[in-house]
Amino acid sequence: MFIKTTLGAVSLLALTACASNMSAPAMAYSQASLPAAVQVPAGHQVAMETVGVGQITYECRAKKDAMGHEWVFVGPDAKLMDRMGKQVGKYYGPPATWEGMDGSKLTAIQLAVAPAMAGSIPLQLVKANPAMGMGAMQGVTYIQRVRTQGGVAPAMACDAAISGSKQIVNYQADYIFWKAV
Repeated sequence: MFIKTTLGAVSLLALTACASNMSAPAMAYSQASLPAAVQVPAGHQVAMETVGVGQITYECRAKKDAMGHEWVFVGPDAKLMDRMGKQVGKYYGPPATWEGMDGSKLTAIQLAVAPAMAGSIPLQLVKANPAMGMGAMQGVTYIQRVRTQGGVAPAMACDAAISGSKQIVNYQADYIFWKAV
C-alpha cells in the first residue's frame, strides 16, 4: 500500500511539474553571448525565432586564380521550424531567400559573420531587403543566423578529376528575425 501511495504521489508531482512548465512563459531571446559583429542594433525586437534544418550544396570548381580547385558554396535548402517543431517557412537560394508559409518572402545583404564552433558554418547577421507579399516576413529588418551545426564545405579533396561535381552537407541553425520597434 505504501509503495502504491508513494508512486501515486510521485506521479501527481511529476504531472504538476509538467503542467506548470507548460504554462511558464518562454524565455526572451538574448543576444548577449553573441560576438558584437553579429548583434542586432538597439531599436529592434525579436519578431520570430526559427530553426533551419536542411542541406547546403557545394560544387568543386577551379579557383579564380586557376591554381587548383576548391569547394564553392552553391546554396541552401532548409525548412524553417518554430520552437514547437511546426514548419513556418523555408530558406533557399541563390539569392538567399527566407519565405514564410504565407508566401511572404525576403532577401538580405550580409553585414557580418563571426566564427562558430569547429565544423559549423559561421554565425551571421544580414540586413533584410523589403519583403515581398504580406505576412510573416513583412517589416523584418534583420536576420541572425546563430547556434549553427554542420554545413561546412566537404572535407574530401576537390581537384580537376571531380571538377563540376556537387556535394550536399547537412546543417542546422537558428534564424532569428527582428523588426524595428
